[in-house]
Amino acid sequence: MKKTLHPKNYRPVVFQDLNNGFSFLTRSTVATEETIKWEDGNEYPLVKVHITSASHPFFTGEERMMDIEGRVDKFEARKKAAEAAREARAKAAQKQVARKAAKAEKATAKKNS
Repeated sequence: MKKTLHPKNYRPVVFQDLNNGFSFLTRSTVATEETIKWEDGNEYPLVKVHITSASHPFFTGEERMMDIEGRVDKFEARKKAAEAAREARAKAAQKQVARKAAKAEKATAKKNS
């Protein structure tokens, strides 16, 4: 094994969950500017995180509803817009076919007269 592979600057650090305020003290090498006074009266570096085992649905067993309604509404709006665009293209194609047929009919009528 490589002797210089692991860092040597481990120190106690407090990680704080921004969702529910849960904090825990562990050892880490992460760099941070903030500090916090811990339960034992000592001051430790503070790392704020967005999710931990205390707030993650997998670990808590909670089911959370995300903004599914907004996503569904957006999807349905895009679907309706796509259908409207498809219909508009189909109508435009039909008009072109009708114009070409009318033009060809006019040309045939001129040749026959």
